[in-house]
Amino acid sequence: MDNLLKIENGKAISRSDIPQVPYGEFFKTLSAFVKNDGYIVQFFAYEESGVYRLIAVVRNTALYVIGSETGTTFQSLTGSASEKFHMFEREIAEQYGLKPDGHPWLKMVRYHENYTGEKDVFENNYDEEIPGNYPYFTIEGESIHEVAVGPVHAGIIEPGHFRFQCAGEEVLHLEIQLGYQHRGIEKLLPTLPQKRYPGICESIAGDTTIAHTLCFSQAFEGLAGKSVDRGASIVRTIALELERIANHIGDLGALSGDVAFNPPAAYFGRIRGEFLNLLQVLSGNRFGKGLVRPGGVALVMGEEQRQLIRDKLAEITPEIENVCDLLFSAHTVQARFEHTGTVEHKMAKDLGLVGYSGRACGIAYDARVAFPTECYAELPANTNEVTSGDVNSRATVRREEIMHSLKLITMLLDSIDTTEKPVHMQECALSPNSFVVTINEGWRGEVSHCILTDDKSKVQRYKIKDPSFHNWTGLAMSLRNQEISDFPLCNKSYNLSYCGFDL
Repeated sequence: MDNLLKIENGKAISRSDIPQVPYGEFFKTLSAFVKNDGYIVQFFAYEESGVYRLIAVVRNTALYVIGSETGTTFQSLTGSASEKFHMFEREIAEQYGLKPDGHPWLKMVRYHENYTGEKDVFENNYDEEIPGNYPYFTIEGESIHEVAVGPVHAGIIEPGHFRFQCAGEEVLHLEIQLGYQHRGIEKLLPTLPQKRYPGICESIAGDTTIAHTLCFSQAFEGLAGKSVDRGASIVRTIALELERIANHIGDLGALSGDVAFNPPAAYFGRIRGEFLNLLQVLSGNRFGKGLVRPGGVALVMGEEQRQLIRDKLAEITPEIENVCDLLFSAHTVQARFEHTGTVEHKMAKDLGLVGYSGRACGIAYDARVAFPTECYAELPANTNEVTSGDVNSRATVRREEIMHSLKLITMLLDSIDTTEKPVHMQECALSPNSFVVTINEGWRGEVSHCILTDDKSKVQRYKIKDPSFHNWTGLAMSLRNQEISDFPLCNKSYNLSYCGFDL
C-alpha cells in the first residue's frame, strides 16, 4: 500500500502526484493488492516523449492509483498474479504493441493496428483482412465437436463470435471473440474539439447513455473545477435510475421469452416502453441523449415533468410487482432458471465480475454505495437475497434493483430542489498535467472514464471501461458443463454490451 496513492472519485489530481515506481515494484504492489480482495478499475498504457507508461487504478474500500514506466515487454500480471488483469493486458498489447510476457492467452481484442505503428505482438497468428481468423482454443478427443456461432446472427443483434467445444450437448469450453464493430473511440476523442465529446460518449453504448455521459461530465467537472447544483444532481440521479429500470425490465421480458413464457414477455416489453417514455419526459429523448452535460443538465425538470413521472410510477409499480410475481412463481420458469449457468463466488471474485453479475454471485460491490456521486450518498442501499450465481440469481437481483430504483426515484421526486438553469456543452478550461477517474454504477455495473491532460490542458489520453469488459469472461465460465441449448438463456441473463466492449 505504500506505493499506492489514495484518490477520490471524480476529483482531479496533478499527474506528478501519481507514484511512479520501477516495474518490479509496480508488479509486486498490484499482485499483493488483488490477492487481498482488491479489484481493477482501470489498467492501461500511454506513450509520452517516446516512453511507454502504465497506470493502474484499483479499489477495495477506497480508490488508489499507481504508475510505472515500461519497455516493449513486461511481466504479465495475469500469468503470475490474477485473472483480473486478463483483458486489460490483452488491450495494452493491442493498443501499444507492448507484450505482457507470460500471458496465458494473448490474442487480439478489437482488431486494429496499434496506436504507435510498432510491430504487433501477436506473432502473425491472425489475418488482418478477416477479423476472427486466428487459432481458437481447441479440445482434442474422439467425441469432441466444435460449434461456431456468429459473428452474424439471426435477428437484430450486434456482431460477436462464439466458439463452443462440446462433448455431445455438454459445453466444455466457450471462447468469445468480439471487436467486429471497433470504432476507435479512445484514439478519436483527444483529436476532437470538446463540443464533440458529449455526442461520442452518449454513443459508446446506446443502452448506457446516461452512465457513460455522466462519467464523462464528472471527469470534465473535476478537471475544470465546475460544480453542479443539487437540482441538477437530482435529475441526473433520476435519469440513471430510469435507465437502470428500463434495461432490467426489458431483460426480464427477454428471459421470459427464452423459456417460452410469453405473457410476462409481452408485459415486460410494454412496461419497458413506459420507462423509455419517462426518459423522454425528462430529457426529450427516449435513451436520455442530450441531457447530461458538464456542469449540470441541459433541460430543467419542472413541476409538470415531476408530476408526470410521479403519476406514472404510482400507476405502473403495482403492474411490475404483479408481472414479476407471475414470472418468479412459475415452476416451469424456476426449473429453467435455477442451477443454470452458475458461476461460483470464488470464480466471480477471481474474474472481478461487477454489477448485477457480481452481486448475483455474492459480491456485494455497488459503486453507488462504495463511491457515491450525485445524490447517492443520501439514499438507502439495496440488498440482494438470492446470490447463488445462476440465471435465477441474476434475474432476481434485477427484480430487486427495479423495486429499489422505483423507491429511489420516488424519494428524489419529493425533493423541492430544482436546477438553477440549463447548461449546454461549452469549452472547458481543463487543468494542465492532471489526472481524473470517474466511477458510476451503470445498469450493468461499474462504468469508469479516466482522463490525462498534457501541459497545454489538452486531453492526452482518454480511457473508457464499460462493465462488459469485466463480465464477458463470466458468461464464458457460466457455460462450462452446461448444455449448449442453455446458451441463449445464460447470454440474456448477462445481456452484455458488444459496442461498450468494442469501443
